[in-house]
Amino acid sequence: MQNEAAADQIHIEQLEIFARVGVPEKERATPQRLTVSITLWPKQDTRDSGDQIGRTVNYSAVAEEAKDFARDQSVNLIETLADRLAMHLLGSFAIQGIRVELRKFVLQDAKYVSATVTRTASVG
Repeated sequence: MQNEAAADQIHIEQLEIFARVGVPEKERATPQRLTVSITLWPKQDTRDSGDQIGRTVNYSAVAEEAKDFARDQSVNLIETLADRLAMHLLGSFAIQGIRVELRKFVLQDAKYVSATVTRTASVG
């Protein structure tokens, strides 16, 4: 993932997830709707997939895993949730890097608040 512009990507835009997130305990009492956009850099180039799902990253599986993981979380900050989700997906799929943008719809006068993290797999 050293040269992002040249690397193949898979992108999921604004997947709806639910998680318990917020500083006040009252805000974490029930899961709230968030959206997450995920960009993945697969370990294998698209041209090497042979048009076979088993030789690439299955974005449907990534989406389901993201929803399942978020559902079990209870954190104060969206930054923490974004980091935990990125690290979880990085360890669960054949990807060399990931960018996660998490959006929360909490401010009355703003469309959303977001946190974005980018993480890469450890080499070795």
